[in-house]
Amino acid sequence: MKGIQHISARIWLSLLIFAGFATLPLIAMATDDPFLLLIGTRILAYAIAAMALDLILGYGAMVSFGHAAYLGFGAYAVAILNSYGVTDLGLHILGAVALSAIFALLTGAISLRTSGVYFIMITLAFGQMAYFFFVSLSAYGGDDGTPLQARSTLFGSDALENDRVMFYTALALLIILFAGATRIVGSRFGRVLIGTRENPVRMEAIGLAPFRYQLTAFVISGCMTSVAGVILANQAEFVSPAFMSWHRSGELIVMVVLGGIGNLTGAIGGAVVALLLEDWLAVLTEHWRLLFGVFLILMVLYSPHGITGALERFKGGRK
Repeated sequence: MKGIQHISARIWLSLLIFAGFATLPLIAMATDDPFLLLIGTRILAYAIAAMALDLILGYGAMVSFGHAAYLGFGAYAVAILNSYGVTDLGLHILGAVALSAIFALLTGAISLRTSGVYFIMITLAFGQMAYFFFVSLSAYGGDDGTPLQARSTLFGSDALENDRVMFYTALALLIILFAGATRIVGSRFGRVLIGTRENPVRMEAIGLAPFRYQLTAFVISGCMTSVAGVILANQAEFVSPAFMSWHRSGELIVMVVLGGIGNLTGAIGGAVVALLLEDWLAVLTEHWRLLFGVFLILMVLYSPHGITGALERFKGGRK
């Protein structure tokens, strides 16, 4: 019963976060600050990526240190398809998902034969291989990247050129993917994945195949992350290999840890807090990373379950 109450509380918290996002364009209009929409769209993209990573990190104990590669696949799918005259957002997402699924299937099949630090290092190696491949892709700017000629089209129109439409499209994708991820976690598949995290030997003993479940989750997570890459490319109207560097993978892990591992709502909240802190601290000092590091250390020491864990503990204390 307590677990059900926690899940319900997290769903309500998610709805509150989504409602807060929905009001951002109104705030931007009232304050005459259109830059808020650009920041908000970027946060939505990283919220999708952090949530996708948490699906395997929090529920499957798979610490992928090359997950930013899928951000790059999503971003380059937009740039490459645009260069061939394919501009539809749906086709861009489909292309990103297809490319990510193939890469995740091949690399996951190899990486998941290891565990612990070996899994981390192999995913990092594959991520760097993808990074250097796009660095060498001179047709699309190589290390310097390439600007987009235009944003993706939506049902044949250039509606996404409007920052407000772009923002709400990103929000809709986040909500859809959150609903899907929540359904996965609550399904039999999700329970087996969690059981594999806790005791893979026991899962095998009762006749289940942990490898297949982990590989499927790995592919789903990579595909979800590529959608975030499509959003980032359209938001920035620029694509470069920097989207898929190992630093970016580390930032995604920080977002998940900050929000609370094994908590899809926490991953979204972690992305929001991490990116807002980055912007605010950067205004205060050029050494903002030092302050952010101190904040992260304090969170890990005093709230191991992240921000959502602290909120749940505070709510329990009030009772």
